[in-house]
Amino acid sequence: MKLSAFLCSIFSGLLLWLAWPTMPFTPLVFIGLTPLLYLTEKIQHRGKYFGWIFFSFLVWNVGSTWWVGNTTVPASGVFANSFNALLMSIPWLAYKNTRRRLPETMSYFALIVYWLTFELIHQTWELSWPWLVLGNAFAMRPGWIQWYQFTGASGGTLWVLLANITIYQVWKRSRIHDFTWAQLFRSEIWKPAAVILLPLLCSVFLRPTPDDPARKIGVVVVQPNIDPYDEKFTPSSTMQQIEKFIRLSESQADSNTRYIVWPETALFPNGAWEHQLNYQPEVQAIRRMLQRFPKARVVTGAVTMKQYGSTGEIPASARRMEDGTSWEPFNSALQIDTSQNIQVYHKYELVPGVELTPYVRYLAFMQTLALDFGGITGSYGRTPGVTLLTNPADSVNIFPTICYESVFSDYVADGVNQGASLLMVITNDGWWGHTDGHRQHLQYARIRAIETRKWVVRSANTGISAVIDPAGNLDQPQPYWQEAAFKATVTSRPEQTFYVRNGDLLSKGAVIFCILLLVHAFISRFIPGLRHAENNS
Repeated sequence: MKLSAFLCSIFSGLLLWLAWPTMPFTPLVFIGLTPLLYLTEKIQHRGKYFGWIFFSFLVWNVGSTWWVGNTTVPASGVFANSFNALLMSIPWLAYKNTRRRLPETMSYFALIVYWLTFELIHQTWELSWPWLVLGNAFAMRPGWIQWYQFTGASGGTLWVLLANITIYQVWKRSRIHDFTWAQLFRSEIWKPAAVILLPLLCSVFLRPTPDDPARKIGVVVVQPNIDPYDEKFTPSSTMQQIEKFIRLSESQADSNTRYIVWPETALFPNGAWEHQLNYQPEVQAIRRMLQRFPKARVVTGAVTMKQYGSTGEIPASARRMEDGTSWEPFNSALQIDTSQNIQVYHKYELVPGVELTPYVRYLAFMQTLALDFGGITGSYGRTPGVTLLTNPADSVNIFPTICYESVFSDYVADGVNQGASLLMVITNDGWWGHTDGHRQHLQYARIRAIETRKWVVRSANTGISAVIDPAGNLDQPQPYWQEAAFKATVTSRPEQTFYVRNGDLLSKGAVIFCILLLVHAFISRFIPGLRHAENNS
């Protein structure tokens, strides 16, 4: 049994890795969890069971996201992959325990509930890492998931779990009843086939509504290709970097341009005070450029800093200067035009351990422990800025997700629910080099386009910059690690999808059922009649 457990464990991890973007074997995700279902039935010792489940998820995490350790602190990747594999094991431990109390069908339902609840929690707490949400497996197959406009990525998670459970049940019954191939196809195969094919069939008939020609706008996307390690955060090169941005922008902008989009931390990589932004030489240089294109606006990433007065609420994450003044740095997005009004959006979904020390309000002494990736060290602030970058003249509202934020389905949907008609992703994916990290990040933006039915304009410092239409199709993806600029036409789309209006109903429902299952588990300890013998077949 030990050898078969090892093979099942590693086989499951390898299948999930091979199914993950940007690997081409997406359909393997429909069987990637079946070896774990087998282990759940066959291994009775909880410690051994946990070990094999954890090992399987570790293989998946390392195979798919090993690149998180491709930084100045490689140990961070070891911790991230191990910790995430540990968290993924918890729903399966709960499922194993539930099989002792509930019938088999109900225990499968419990597994779905536990996993959906886990994924929701993993997107909302300060140790969030939704990169491996099961529904993200289909990012490279937008034609399969047009129905995400109703369910979001959690619908894909449900699809994966149902397919694995159904396929495993077919395999299990075929062994018990010794079906012939004819009997198997006639009485069993239709079940997993229906689970897999029905969502695909729905996608054939679901497409975004046509764009309104009157709402089309011209954009210019800039990919400067500035090395984040050796160049970007060097103070002496600041104005040279701005000159590069302006040169690339002017090479593509024209009278039809309404937005020029620059990547994350393009401005002030070492910080600038928000109350002094209009006086910064970088902003003045941008406004001189915009005099040639007065209808255009620049949307750009920046590192900004905010001072807090002696009155009013000061965030627990704020720092203090020597004179006692409280302040915070922010990973920001700015909208700059020819007026003196600069709109400032603050990134909220921060990368744990890089931009955020989790629960720093309780562990203030750890404030400076966030990894140093240049510029401001320590945690960034999470105090809200503006929600949307507004442009009344063109009837456009932009939700400017910064880097990691574009991975969060609910967060993006909430922003669109505030009235966004266009999505922008500004990012710097150069930290992890030429790995799957930047490619996966690009693919996930395609899911956000489908969920919200919005155009996505993506500017990445080292790539891959692109435009994505509301059906999730890529347009003009630029080569990685190359300087580039291109123009595109997108559409401001004010309509909202079911998912945007109502949120993640599947996960919210799962949380309710998870609570009920936990209450049942607690009560069953005292009422033996509620217990159900585990099926050990």
